[in-house]
Amino acid sequence: MSDTPTFAADRMVEGKSIVVTGAGGGIGRAIAVALARQGARVVVNDLGASLHGEVDNAGAADDVVAEIRAFGGEAVASIDSVSSRASAERIVACALDHFGRIDGVMNNAGILRDRMFHKMSEEEWRAVIDVHLHGTFFVSRAAAPHMRAQGSGAFVHTTSNAGLVGSVGQANYSAAKMAVVGLSQSIALEMGRVGIRSNCIAPTAWSRMINSVPTDTPEQAVWAEKLKKMTPEKIAPLAVYLLSDAASGVNGQIFGVRRNEILLYGQMRPVRSVHTADGWTPATIAETAEPSFRRAFTPLDTAVSYFTWDPI
Repeated sequence: MSDTPTFAADRMVEGKSIVVTGAGGGIGRAIAVALARQGARVVVNDLGASLHGEVDNAGAADDVVAEIRAFGGEAVASIDSVSSRASAERIVACALDHFGRIDGVMNNAGILRDRMFHKMSEEEWRAVIDVHLHGTFFVSRAAAPHMRAQGSGAFVHTTSNAGLVGSVGQANYSAAKMAVVGLSQSIALEMGRVGIRSNCIAPTAWSRMINSVPTDTPEQAVWAEKLKKMTPEKIAPLAVYLLSDAASGVNGQIFGVRRNEILLYGQMRPVRSVHTADGWTPATIAETAEPSFRRAFTPLDTAVSYFTWDPI
């Protein structure tokens, strides 16, 4: 008998209760709508805030809920912030109160405070860390006991090529997105033993957040034009799959999506070692170890310069 799970191809998350943060627009909205079309009951969480933190569309979550209900889906709005423990707990409580359980969390909420590192303020640093890293922790932490009690659940966290590869002017965002990967790995290791999975997606898609990134150079302008072809809806199928039981054997992985291209990322593991019986001195490291390692050094790329091919 096959161990491959069976599922209805057109209703892969039927009846599941799933929270999607930052779901009032862009990638989050596309994922929330796709989940609902696949049978999930969705908590559409969004403050309605701009990328700079001011609430400029308080009805964003309600609009997506209305869109979902218009085609017969089930959804409820949540306007709580992800960036504090108390409000994150209210987001999860919204799922429990309306749907009786929580089966999945899509951590997608995000803001930007782009600034060159040597000019970045403490507020710009903390604001981005609070939403991306603390928000991912707080919402996941609030959901975890309920998932453990039922012996099932799935987390999908949004990381970024800015963290995995690198990005100029985004030290705060890059640091947060790389930290999210470490958080996901720990969740996967600890909670995988009780049937709960944790994976990451690095999306490449045109969105309000990407639209705010400066395009001051010809290289950046070309990059922006390419991104406009990569709609948020292209990210949704992978998110739905990872939140479904069809992905029961997928845990602790990092994926990327670029239009119709899905990538599986490698992860940090040793790539080369050198050894000496006599131990190392700074001089012998310079003479022997560093030249040996240099051939395996990772090039210092940015996400913009690395992804030079066009996804189709």
